[in-house]
Amino acid sequence: MSRLRTMNTLRNQIFLGFMFVMAIVLASVGYFTYDQVSVLLRNNAERHIEQTAVQASGKLDVLVRQIETFTAQVATSETVQQLLAQEASGREITFEQRQLIQREARKQEAYTTGVRSLELYAPDLRMLLPLTDVSLNKRVPMEWIHLADDGKGQLVWFGTSPSYPDSVIALRRIRLVDQSFAEAGYLMVQVDKHYFELNDTPADSMTGKAEREPMGLFDSMGNIIVSDFASVVDVKSLLADSRETVSMNGEDYIAVQHQSEATGWRIMILTPEKYATEGISILRTAVIVSGIVGGVLFLILTFILSTMITRPILNLIKAMRFARFGNLKTIPVVSSTLELDELHNTYNQMVVSLNELIEVVYQKEIVQSRTELKALQAQINPHFLFNTLEAFFWALEDKGEEELAQLVVAMSGLFRYVISRADEDEWVTIADELDHAERYLKIMDMRMMDRLEYRIEAEEESRRVPIPKLLIQPIIENAINHGVEQKLGKGMVTVRVRPAERAGYTRIEVSDNGPGIEEDKLQSLKEAIEQGRSHPSAKGTGVGIVNVSKRLTLYYEADSAGLDIRSEVRHGTAVAFEIPNEHGGRTV
Repeated sequence: MSRLRTMNTLRNQIFLGFMFVMAIVLASVGYFTYDQVSVLLRNNAERHIEQTAVQASGKLDVLVRQIETFTAQVATSETVQQLLAQEASGREITFEQRQLIQREARKQEAYTTGVRSLELYAPDLRMLLPLTDVSLNKRVPMEWIHLADDGKGQLVWFGTSPSYPDSVIALRRIRLVDQSFAEAGYLMVQVDKHYFELNDTPADSMTGKAEREPMGLFDSMGNIIVSDFASVVDVKSLLADSRETVSMNGEDYIAVQHQSEATGWRIMILTPEKYATEGISILRTAVIVSGIVGGVLFLILTFILSTMITRPILNLIKAMRFARFGNLKTIPVVSSTLELDELHNTYNQMVVSLNELIEVVYQKEIVQSRTELKALQAQINPHFLFNTLEAFFWALEDKGEEELAQLVVAMSGLFRYVISRADEDEWVTIADELDHAERYLKIMDMRMMDRLEYRIEAEEESRRVPIPKLLIQPIIENAINHGVEQKLGKGMVTVRVRPAERAGYTRIEVSDNGPGIEEDKLQSLKEAIEQGRSHPSAKGTGVGIVNVSKRLTLYYEADSAGLDIRSEVRHGTAVAFEIPNEHGGRTV
């Protein structure tokens, strides 16, 4: 532990702090750069592959249009149109006419490549070309024939068929131009698969693998038309996979698919991910190397910088160690740095101030000792006061002044209750409080010349409840000053102590029949009590009520709801509060 403490120096903190910040900066910049550039490289690779797929799709459309043009020329030739019109009218064509159609088809076929066979069928699906007797529904499924009917004279591509594994089949419904494009017969063409070779790059003679990305052309059913893919690849699952990256033969590929609008076929190009991410690997290496080199350089520079910052401070610490308590001396300023100069000057000013404070504290201790001595001497004053009042009492008794004598007794008891108890004896019983309140009322009755009447009502059980000292008398004083004295004629002050409606609580209420408090002033008084500030009034400062509220909160906290003040103009005021019969286990 002590070794760790010795290592916790300012230089080490600066060094580690700078290194931590620099590590975060380098890691953040490196990660951001690697992430952004790698995404850019990958997007560029994907755009390149997508462009290749679009070019392949364009080439496919050109090949398809060539076949469509060829079949359209055959279907719209004069010979074919006339003979099919004859068939449509119910007159079968002769063998010689079928040979005429064959010569016409061969003449058109001479200008087209990739066509393996061309077949012409009558409206009733009989074969007219070539010269065999096979119906169309035995050559292709009836669904294909219906699709050709829905094509409305357009060439419909169906892809491969188990009956023709090496050919791609397309079917066109022939329409008679001179008879409002009435339907008459069918034209089926078989195109060699190799006609649709889209990848012109030859395979490597040594490895047998293509030098560029594998490319595949698939019909709408997912059957292979042409493909460079390995024979073990599940093509249909590969086409159904919507992910951009797929695995094939243990290698990851970036897959791009493009669908031809003319045929509905799909072109898929697979590019090995290592080719597309080759630049990312180089970037990763560059980022790591740059981070290591930057970290080493920053490590050296941070060590030098932390040493330059802390060396003057260490020199100042060595100079301050020569100062000893009780013999504080200023030190000379030796640094040329503005901040350290200020630190030296501040230390010297502190030394001067401490020497002055030591002198002031010494003088205060002397004065305090003298004050304590006088305080001890003044402790006899209360006894002198009580003895003097007792002498007054006996003198008045001897002269027969009973009323004045009782007033002196009340005053003596009043003073003794207030000042004779020690500070720690703060709790009394309600009976003690009521006795003190009665003495105070007797004195106020004498002072007010029979203008005051009072009544104290308390049950015997409630008199034993503990209560903080001097909690009732300030409320009585407030009732006399603001109630009875403001009333014409005699005034009445009533003190009631009884069990509260809540079980285990006692309610204490002081009421008067004075002029009462107006609503706005009553509201202002309640706000003053809630905020704990004095409430200015016509007579006095209103501090007594606020102090009682504060003491209730201090002693009872949540056990007391505070003061309940009710007042009606010309009917008087009542101030009440409730306290628990047992508070914190306190008994008196």
